[in-house]
Amino acid sequence: MNTLVPLAASAPGIAALRVEDAKDLPVRGRTVVVNTGARPAVVDESPVKSIPPFSSTILVDTRIRLADSLILLRVDESAAAADVVSGPGWNLYASLLGDAPAPAPDSPGPAFPRDTPLWRGPQDGAGTVLLDPAAALGEPDPTGRQEEFEVRVNLWFAPAGTDCAIHNLHDFIEVHTQVLGIGRMQKFRTPDHGSLYEDLLMAPGYTTPQPFCATGPDGTFTYPWHQYHADTDCVWLAVEYHRRTNR
Repeated sequence: MNTLVPLAASAPGIAALRVEDAKDLPVRGRTVVVNTGARPAVVDESPVKSIPPFSSTILVDTRIRLADSLILLRVDESAAAADVVSGPGWNLYASLLGDAPAPAPDSPGPAFPRDTPLWRGPQDGAGTVLLDPAAALGEPDPTGRQEEFEVRVNLWFAPAGTDCAIHNLHDFIEVHTQVLGIGRMQKFRTPDHGSLYEDLLMAPGYTTPQPFCATGPDGTFTYPWHQYHADTDCVWLAVEYHRRTNR
C-alpha cells in the first residue's frame, strides 16, 4: 500500500510515479495527480471531494484518503518544456515510423507529415484496471460486464504552433493530461482543419473531459477526427487503456 514506483515515462524536470491501492497517501509539494483507476480518488479535505476516473488535478501539500490507481507527476515548472527530449528513450515520432508511408497515428487518413516536430517519450505499463467500457464512457446502455484493461502511459512534446496530425483510429481508450505549457485537444468532422467543431484548451493539470471515443457495435472504439495542437512549447501525458480480455 502506498508504494511509489518510478516510471520510465519520466523526463528531465518531470518525475512520473505510479501508486496502487493508495490509502492516506501524503502529497508533498505541488503535484499533478491523474486518476487511472475505475473509482473516484478521494481527497482528504473538507468538504470531501474526489478526482473522477479519467481525470486529474493539481494537489498541493495534502493527502489522498483512498484511490485504486494514480499517476503522480512532480514537475519542475522552471524547466524548459523542450528539455524533456534530452531524456533517455525520447524519439522524433516520424523517425519511429521508418521509411514506409504511414498515416497519422493509428489512422487510415492523411499520411503523417514527416516534418512535424512531434516527440514521444518512453512508454511504461501502469497496472491494470477492470472497466465496463460503455459505463466508463458514459453511454446509456452499459453492459454491466467488467473487462480487464492494461494501462500504458507516456509523455509527448511539441513546440509552439505544432499541429500534431488529425487522426481517428485507436484500438484503445485514451485521455491526455497537460503537464507543461498551453495546448488544446481538437475535434473535427473530417481530416481537415477547416472542419473543427470542438476546441478544448488545456493548461497544466487538466485532462480532457471523458475519453473522446464511444463503443462500436463490435466492441471496438470509435473516435472522431482529432488532434493535439501546441499553443506554446508543450508536454502532455497520454494515458491509454488497452483491452486484455476477450470480448
